[in-house]
Amino acid sequence: MLFGSTREELRRGWLDAWRRARTDAVLTPLETQIAALVGEHPEYHPWLERGDAALTADFGPERGESNPFLHLSMHLALREQVSTNRPAGIAAVHTRLASRYGAHEAEHRMMEMLGRALWEAQRAGRAPDETAYLESLRQLI
Repeated sequence: MLFGSTREELRRGWLDAWRRARTDAVLTPLETQIAALVGEHPEYHPWLERGDAALTADFGPERGESNPFLHLSMHLALREQVSTNRPAGIAAVHTRLASRYGAHEAEHRMMEMLGRALWEAQRAGRAPDETAYLESLRQLI
């Protein structure tokens, strides 16, 4: 488990890691990854620097708001998939997309497919279909 099981615990983990990174504290490997991700998203810094107010904030897509915690978590999940090459073949897809768009933009494109795979699995009440997910990623190439 990343930081806990509740929304507040998960968000507090992101906030604490970012706060620690800004104070030059010694970071765990996970905190180092988080600090790098947050550093790539300056548009989220104001939210992450709100402290406890960010713990309970709701982000409504109907209001045109992006949830920084969800977005950053999707990046983290995708980077884990690529680093472990699971599903098998995802690292090659990322390499090809990164050569065309840059690593960060490649992740954004791949995150769309990850979100869709998770949504479909949740709707069907089953585990994500890795084969279908990988095929949707390959179609991005």
